[in-house]
Amino acid sequence: MTDAPMTASEPKQAATVLLLRDGAPGLEVYLLRRTKGMPFAGGMTAYPGGGVDPRDGDTEIAWVGPSPAEWAQAFGCDERTARELVCAAVREMFEEAGVLLAGDATTGAVVPDVSGNDWEAQRQALLARELSLAELLAGRGLALRSDLLRPFAHWITPPVETRRYDTKFFAAALPVGQEARHVSGEADEASWLTPSAALAELSAGARPMLPPTTHTLGQLAPFPDVAAALAGSPPEPLRPISPTFEKTADGFWAVLEDGTRIRVVTPLPS
Repeated sequence: MTDAPMTASEPKQAATVLLLRDGAPGLEVYLLRRTKGMPFAGGMTAYPGGGVDPRDGDTEIAWVGPSPAEWAQAFGCDERTARELVCAAVREMFEEAGVLLAGDATTGAVVPDVSGNDWEAQRQALLARELSLAELLAGRGLALRSDLLRPFAHWITPPVETRRYDTKFFAAALPVGQEARHVSGEADEASWLTPSAALAELSAGARPMLPPTTHTLGQLAPFPDVAAALAGSPPEPLRPISPTFEKTADGFWAVLEDGTRIRVVTPLPS
């Protein structure tokens, strides 16, 4: 009798956002260090993001900017999935960083401040899934601003992993008047860093991160400012990346289809 072959789990749809700003040292990106107790990527530095909520596909949500059909074309998925992904990106950014990519449903003007107590109560309701993004926006007369997002990358966890995600990476500028806040219960640190500074900390062993984060930071590094990064997104033809893994005498590596090798650095035991 032989064991039945294991079948790869179906990856869950997820969205993550490279939130950008122009800082004194140049282009900066908002990074979270996930708490070590998290079941996925504990102790790793990552961008705000997470899995889709089925209600992210609600069709009654007010929408300004590229349509779900246009996003579907960009990411090579169906329109419903594209709607869910864009909404998940906006929702997760508000949940994990207190930044809302939305504007007046009539004028489109981006909401300038979302830091008051009433906003915080609604952020908590989103986290508890007591409120959907569509309900939050409708109640405030707001529309989702998909034009504030750019497609950036597309990574799929390889089949050898049991916890798999089909993750679409977006880039967005921090809206004028808003501030990213360290409000995520899934992170124990939040930082604005230049891509090169974050990668230097990775090389020194001080900032472990998964290969998609390492690679996308490398893609961001050549851009001098937010305008250039958004204009250059995606930084290469957008195609799904699913690495293989290789263990050698000098470390553990993620290997991409083009031969790029990314060292996998895991957190030190506490």
